[in-house]
Amino acid sequence: MNDTLTSDVVGRRVSVNGECATVRFHGTVPPVAGLWLGVEWDNPARGKHDGSHEGTVYFKCSHPTGGSFIRPHKANFGVDFLTALRARYEDEPEEEEDAKKQIVTIGNIPVETIGFGSVIRKQSDNKLRFPPASPTPTGSFSALKVLVLNSTGVTWAEVLHCAQGWPALEELYLKSNGISISERPADVLQLLRVLDLSSNQSIDENQLFLIAYLPRLERLILSDVGISSLHFPDAGAGSKTAMFPALQSLVVDDNRISQWSFIDELDKLRSLHSLSCLRNPLTVGSAARTSLQFIIAKIGQLRTLNRCEVRPEERRGAELDYRKAFGKEWKAAGGHQDPGQDRPSAAFLAAHPRYQALCRKYGAPEDGELKTQQPFLLKNQLLTLKISCPDRPDHSTLERQLPDSMTVQKVKGLLSRLLKVPVSDLLLAYESPKMPGREIELENDQQSLQFYSVESGDCLLVRW
Repeated sequence: MNDTLTSDVVGRRVSVNGECATVRFHGTVPPVAGLWLGVEWDNPARGKHDGSHEGTVYFKCSHPTGGSFIRPHKANFGVDFLTALRARYEDEPEEEEDAKKQIVTIGNIPVETIGFGSVIRKQSDNKLRFPPASPTPTGSFSALKVLVLNSTGVTWAEVLHCAQGWPALEELYLKSNGISISERPADVLQLLRVLDLSSNQSIDENQLFLIAYLPRLERLILSDVGISSLHFPDAGAGSKTAMFPALQSLVVDDNRISQWSFIDELDKLRSLHSLSCLRNPLTVGSAARTSLQFIIAKIGQLRTLNRCEVRPEERRGAELDYRKAFGKEWKAAGGHQDPGQDRPSAAFLAAHPRYQALCRKYGAPEDGELKTQQPFLLKNQLLTLKISCPDRPDHSTLERQLPDSMTVQKVKGLLSRLLKVPVSDLLLAYESPKMPGREIELENDQQSLQFYSVESGDCLLVRW
């Protein structure tokens, strides 16, 4: 390509030494003589600046190092369609590395792969260019239901402009576009059920409020957007927000969530029952398991956490542990076992919006539960339990002291020896005086009594 180009090159796609870019500027850049192209690279690491030179802004980039100036003769403006098609998709001889077997793990299942390298090399992004005066595409794709525009460079304004042509759209994927939500959808995207805004680092809670009234939005994916705070201004502690009325599933993996107030706000979403919040400061480190239990306790309607089912016994254990963990703080803030004297401070209720609901569900924590435990002394870990065989009236009720760390499997082993019954025939449950008439099954042999929140005074129920 020579150095004499017309201004209509702006917006065109180019390749420079194998790196793709979009032309954003054409003209002179004083004091250096001659014509230049200002390009925005697909890979920001390839650039040097944001489109400015010596204090003058020649063009703008979405990334501060995404721009460069190059001479026109270095830009390849493309080849014919068939040549490009062959280069992109025609099978190539497998290189030695590609031919090697590789084992990857999906979930807990090892999968053997061969030739993934060549597949990955053929995957690429397509940068879309929207003419500035393009007509409104009303009804252009009237049956379109799923649209993927990841890494295309599309803006939110362009999405809303084109959405008039997608009246039936249900799923929209906009990952890695540098998007900022600049306006509220008006009469578009009203049937949208799934929206993926992952890896758009400019999105914050105020922008989310602009899409908060999409009436059918059920799943929102916000992984790697950098969000750290959230507050629904229309709902106080313990009440539900009118925002995101249909939202059932939220993904906020790989963000900067470090405060429990973020989780408390999620309990205000009236339809939310699935949450994924992997790899956030709040959920990593040595206290990760405790954090997951607190999340379950704080979001009352949650049924799935980090793609794992929240089972009833796990919820009960998490809520009881949470109630105990903050019992002293509750009492110091004005909490009391007598409902007539129970007046926790506003600060406590703001930090623990569900605490009073848990007290109504399980009863207020008793003084004995508020004592500081000494976890390294065995005598402080022993549970005094009754052992009853409700279906065998000829067996009298026993009483034993068992460590709270004892697994269900080991409890069955002990009971097998006491009752002369094979371990494989035993079924265990327990009931608590605090919840008379309700049995909690101990169905996971690998979990401990502590996991199921078994306490001294509870009764183990044995059947075979």
